[in-house]
Amino acid sequence: MSDHRPRSTSESRPQQAGHQHWPVSLGAAWVALSGLSAVFLFEMLDSSVLNVALPTIGRELGASTTELQWVTSSYAVVFGGLMIALSAVADRFGRRKVMLIGLVLLALASLATAFVSTTGQLIAVRVMTGVAAAMTTPGSMALAYRLFADEQLRLRAITLISTVGLVGLAAGPTTGGFVLGFAPWQALLLVNVPIAVIALVCIRLGVPADQPDELHAEPIDVSGALFGSTAVVLALLAPTVFVENGVGSWLPWAATAGAACAGLLFVWRQRAAAHPLLDLALLGRPLVAGGLAFKAAAGLAVAGLSYLVTLQLQLDWGWTPAQAALGLLPQVVVLIAGGAVIGPLVRWLGLERAAWVSAAVVVGGLAVYAVLGRLAYAWIALALVLVAAGMRIVGVVAGNNVMRGLPADRTTIGAALIDTAGELTTGIGIAVAGTILAAVFTGSITAQDWTATQTGQFRDAVTLSAVVLTILAGLLVGWGILRARTPAR
Repeated sequence: MSDHRPRSTSESRPQQAGHQHWPVSLGAAWVALSGLSAVFLFEMLDSSVLNVALPTIGRELGASTTELQWVTSSYAVVFGGLMIALSAVADRFGRRKVMLIGLVLLALASLATAFVSTTGQLIAVRVMTGVAAAMTTPGSMALAYRLFADEQLRLRAITLISTVGLVGLAAGPTTGGFVLGFAPWQALLLVNVPIAVIALVCIRLGVPADQPDELHAEPIDVSGALFGSTAVVLALLAPTVFVENGVGSWLPWAATAGAACAGLLFVWRQRAAAHPLLDLALLGRPLVAGGLAFKAAAGLAVAGLSYLVTLQLQLDWGWTPAQAALGLLPQVVVLIAGGAVIGPLVRWLGLERAAWVSAAVVVGGLAVYAVLGRLAYAWIALALVLVAAGMRIVGVVAGNNVMRGLPADRTTIGAALIDTAGELTTGIGIAVAGTILAAVFTGSITAQDWTATQTGQFRDAVTLSAVVLTILAGLLVGWGILRARTPAR
C-alpha cells in the first residue's frame, strides 16, 4: 500500500522560488498549459500519424521489412535511451531552457523531412526527432505538476494535457489516411513544425524560467548516462540483428551480451556513484514500481496493436489508407470521449485501483485481437475500443501515482521514468512484432501481390505477435499489482 503519512507544505508542493501566487484554476495558467499540451500532442501525434503511412513509405523508398521497422522504432530507441540522461541535464541547467532548445531541434528535424529521399535519411530524421522528444516531453508533465499547489488541479492539468495528446494519437491515423489521398507522406511529419512553434511561443511566455535554487548543483553522472543509453539501444537492436544475421552469426549475440553488460554496469554505477543519475531506491517505492509497470504494459499493447492493425488492414485486407483510417475510428471516439470518465472512476475506485484495472483492460483488448482479430473487422474494432479505453485512463492515473510516490523535488525524473517506461515498451512492442513478421514472412512485405503462402505466413505472424505481446503485457500488469500492494518500507 502507499505511504499515507501527511506531508508538510514543503514536501507536498514543488519548490518554486520567486512565485508568490499559485494558479487557482486551469484558466489562470492557460498559456502555459497550451504550450505543454502542444509538446505532448507532438509526442503522440508523431508516432501515430507515421504508422498509417508505413506501406506508402515502404513502396516509395523501397524499404525492407527491417528498415520499415526501424523507421518507427529508431525514434522510440533514441527517445527512451536519452530521456533520463537529458532530464538530469534539465534538472541542472533549467527545465524550461532545455525544453525550448528541444523545440527548436524538433522544428529543424521536421523541416528536414521535406528533403528525405532514402530510408537511411528518414531514419536519421527520426533519430533527431527522438532527441528533441527526449528534451521536451518529460518536462511537459513535470512542469504541469509543479505549476499547481492543489492536488486536484494537478490531476486536472495532467488530464487536460494527456487529452490533447491522446486526441493526436487517436486522430493521427485517421487524418493521415485522408491526407495521403492527396499529399505526399512527408506532409504528415511536416505538421510538427507549426506545433513546435506554438509550443515554443506559449512556453516562452507562460512558463516562468527556473530559479537557481530550483536546480541541482550535483555533477551529472556521465558514465551512468552512457551505460544506460547503451543498454537500451542494444536491447532493442538485438532482435532485429538476430533476424537479419541468424543465430549462427556472432553479431546478434554480441548485441545481446552488450545490452546485458551495459545494464549491469548501469546498475553498478548507480549504486556506487556519489551522485547517481537515477536513485534506484526510488524504483522500489510501491506507487512508483506499480505505476511504471502499468504504463509499460499499456505502451507495449498500444504500440503492438497499432502496428499490426495498420499492416493487416492495408497489406492483408487491401484497404486503402483512407479506409484504414476509418477502421481506426472506434479508437478515436473512445480516446476523445474517455476523458469524461476519469474523474468519476478515480473517485469510485481510487487512484491505485483505477491504475491496475485500466491496465488490465488494455491487456484484455490485445488478447481479443490475438485470438479473434483475423476473423472479422468487428473483433478488431472491439480490441481497439478496449485498448483505447484502458489507455485513456492508465495514461493519467498511473503517471500521477508515480509522481505521488516520489519526493516533491524529483518530479522531473519521475516524468522521465514514466515516459521512458512507455517509450521503451513502445519500441519493444514494435520490435517484437516486426521481428516476428520478418522471421516468418518470406519475401518483401510491401510487394503488391502476395502468394497464398505469403498470406498465410503474414496472418500466422500477426497472430503469434499479438499472443506474445499479450503475454508480456499481462506479466507486467500482474507484477505491477503485486508490487503496488507491497507495504511501503
